[in-house]
Amino acid sequence: MPTLSYAQLNGSYILSGKVNDEHGQPLVGTTVTIKGTTNRAATDSTGKFSLTTSAKLPYTLVFTAVGFQPQEFFIRNANSALNIQLTTQSLLINEVVVTASRKEEKLLRSPVAIEKLSINALKQSPGPSFYDALENVKGVQMTTTSITLKVPNTRGFNSPNNFRFMQLVDGVDMQSATLGVPLGNAIGPTELDIASIEITPGAAAALYGTNAINGLSNLFTKDPFKYQGLSFYHRQAVNHVGNDALGASSLTEDALRFAKAFNDKFAFKVNFSYLQGTDWQSNTQKDQNPGNLKTANPAYPELTGISNAAYDGWNKYGDDALAGSNTVVVKGITVDGVARPNLTVARTGYNEIDLVNPKVTNLKLDGTLSYKITPNTILSYTYRYGRMDGVFQRGNKISLDGATVQNHKVELKGKDFLVRAYESIENTGNSFNVKPLADNLDLNHASNSAWGTLFKNGLDNFAAANGGLKSSNLAAAEQFARAAADKGRVEPGTPEFNSLRKTIIGINNWDIKSSLIPNAPVTGGAALVQKSHMYNAEAQWDLTNKVKVVDLLVGGDVRVYSITPDGNNFVDFSRPIADRNTPLADGSFGSNVTYKKYGAFTQVTKTFFDNKLKLFGSIRWDYNPYFDPKFTPRLAAVYSINENHNFRFTFQNGYRFPSLFEALSYVNNGRVKRVGSLPFINDGLGYLGNSYTQSSVVAFNAAVNAAPGSASGTDATALANRNLLKVADLPPARPEQITSYEVGYKGIILDNKVFVDIDAYTNRYDGFLGQVQVFVPNGATVGSDAAVLSMLDINRDPTTGSTTNAASQGQSRYRVYTNAKNIYNNYGSSAGVTYNFYKRYTVSGNVSFNKLKAQSTSDIFVTGFNTPEWSGNVSFGNREVVKNFGFNVVYKWQESFLWESPLVTGTVPAIGTLDAQVTYRVPQYYATFKLGASNIFNKRYIQYAGGPTIGGLYYVSVTLDGLLSKQQ
Repeated sequence: MPTLSYAQLNGSYILSGKVNDEHGQPLVGTTVTIKGTTNRAATDSTGKFSLTTSAKLPYTLVFTAVGFQPQEFFIRNANSALNIQLTTQSLLINEVVVTASRKEEKLLRSPVAIEKLSINALKQSPGPSFYDALENVKGVQMTTTSITLKVPNTRGFNSPNNFRFMQLVDGVDMQSATLGVPLGNAIGPTELDIASIEITPGAAAALYGTNAINGLSNLFTKDPFKYQGLSFYHRQAVNHVGNDALGASSLTEDALRFAKAFNDKFAFKVNFSYLQGTDWQSNTQKDQNPGNLKTANPAYPELTGISNAAYDGWNKYGDDALAGSNTVVVKGITVDGVARPNLTVARTGYNEIDLVNPKVTNLKLDGTLSYKITPNTILSYTYRYGRMDGVFQRGNKISLDGATVQNHKVELKGKDFLVRAYESIENTGNSFNVKPLADNLDLNHASNSAWGTLFKNGLDNFAAANGGLKSSNLAAAEQFARAAADKGRVEPGTPEFNSLRKTIIGINNWDIKSSLIPNAPVTGGAALVQKSHMYNAEAQWDLTNKVKVVDLLVGGDVRVYSITPDGNNFVDFSRPIADRNTPLADGSFGSNVTYKKYGAFTQVTKTFFDNKLKLFGSIRWDYNPYFDPKFTPRLAAVYSINENHNFRFTFQNGYRFPSLFEALSYVNNGRVKRVGSLPFINDGLGYLGNSYTQSSVVAFNAAVNAAPGSASGTDATALANRNLLKVADLPPARPEQITSYEVGYKGIILDNKVFVDIDAYTNRYDGFLGQVQVFVPNGATVGSDAAVLSMLDINRDPTTGSTTNAASQGQSRYRVYTNAKNIYNNYGSSAGVTYNFYKRYTVSGNVSFNKLKAQSTSDIFVTGFNTPEWSGNVSFGNREVVKNFGFNVVYKWQESFLWESPLVTGTVPAIGTLDAQVTYRVPQYYATFKLGASNIFNKRYIQYAGGPTIGGLYYVSVTLDGLLSKQQ
């Protein structure tokens, strides 16, 4: 039986001993701490430790090791004899979480569904990074827009820029203010500093505010008092293997961490990591505007495939026929001697792979200073810096180049209180929007009207050379005419293309000079220049010891966004409409734009019946000066038959104020202005009450163009079909609301070998926020003849008139953030099982079901549930199948599903991939080697329509963890 031994040394003494596992094998790297101090040591390759201390007896020793249950031993005197043996922690019976109720509680008794990834689970994940482990969590759907940018979601309504799912890192919100995308993996913890992750699927707004109505993930980093020493990490990977146009590409990541504590009072840590590689590329050539659609040419069945004149590719830009932009109308076409309706022709555009550089980097730096005012009160300051490249999808694709985010956080945390304040500083660097880049590359060759004339001349020339246009040669004629119209435009790979591209992405004005916009740059621009500050302060106080009768927690927060207007994405709305995009004499575009939110909450908890029944009640107040205050309640009950069997029921309400971008954007993109939801933006523009819906304008033009012979496209035909136009009549925006009910069970059965976690939910969304495109008749009122005629495709711009069409002031197009008119209900369930069936062998699996209830009436926009009905994964592993050697294998699958968004709508095929890793530890050198692969069979897939094609990624990594930490 091992004993603790002591040796006197100048008033101090050396405490030594040995630690084994349950099989009698020495445990390397076990941390031995005198409780309540930073006085600690780590065991060596033989399981032995020695610790120099002057602590007075008695005290408690705490033994912790990754994958083992922490154990405490009370030391009364120098002759204490202890059997120091740690047992494997395979299941979660003693796991503690804080996210569910903003205070520590056992995971099994959480009032809401919650998942936790411990440091051990993260180390065993076969994913190439700790963040990839989130994909294996029950109920989580991951959207990968770039190697550097992954966005989780739960319970439906997924999007690459997820406003409804909050990401926190040590309490700091990682949502980018102006970009509107969560950056948890891009600027969050490094591989060496992550301690654990907690995920709450479903509404969490009652405690965390208006951004968490779909759930949240909470990433915790390592405490420098508890995790000391020097650590290194290196990963070498390869992707784009096999039949890939880029060829096998190297991806590397390096990280360093150093932490040190002094005299149980002061501690610090610093982290650094750098990743570089070749990104996944989006190159799906699928046509989302086939010829049978009204937005295409149903009267021309010969024009299909590559000859579809209104082709709109998933990952092609500048050809946006489905959105009604970048198209021309060609009249006077005769095929086989018979007059055909007008032909809608889309500009050729450019593929995303020709516009975006696939090389990406991601730099992370952070540091923390911590000072213990008392043993239970810590004052800390943290600085975090992230710089990243990559691609993400908002309304359009954004190519990030050197985008940076900085965080400054000050926190005072005590036993029963927390005060935290932080600032987030954002700068988009050299980033650009892919769509205006493609638009302006084409427009530098020819305006739409000039290009349409060239196309028509090409058709006429083909007809003259081939005995007229015929059904048999119409496809060839379309290809000939397109080539003739495109002759002289810059082509990818040429010096001319590269030079013009460089010029365009350096200009922060997406218009291009024309008779309508004489002050715009000659080449047009595509630069994304966004700079902002976000200030957040929050506090909470646990009054349980004061109140006695119940557990009482109160808190509050305030948040202020300050955006520097750039004249192209955000503007100073106090300036006249005509001047908002024009710089002032000092080069600025006006005063900063602010957006504020305030909140407060109270939570009461009470146990009954010998702690078997635990009731939770909370209410939150949120206020945004643009809206009425909102109250968000949550009621929950947890009933524990015994420690191992826990049932819960939860009701909660939640609101979501429009995000910064949804509220205040003013983006000119392809001459379709995207505007925020706040009603004052409508002043002088008229899109709320004086506009037609895009779908009705499409149907109207399809009918007008389909008229036979000379009647096609005329004013008379237009007025005869005026009843097809529908007035949008958009209401002023209001906060989105969710009402959620959830039941669940967490339990451990079969002699503590099986962990079961089941939940079911139903959600009701009222006022769902999204985007709708509307058409405003310039100088006319909806319903009038002039308004009807302005909706013709040929009147996109002001026209002077012809023999069949009167002059028109044209139309203006807006994409507006507004509320859906329908109420949406979705429901689902998930179940997970973990079975520790033999020694350290563990098999686990989970399955999730999510469904949106069908609507009886169509809405003003497509909400985009964007979630497979069925998904799940199965894993099998053993962290130490033989001494120091472990493995883990995970199979992930999901059904095909429909993805709907303003950019791309289409079916995402079913996915089934296998990830695997093997790990070998060399304890005497504090080293761990890991060999693994994500998508080991290289089955290429996409996670969302318009997203990148993801293949296999194969890696080897080495970690040196805890150097210099043997004696603290």
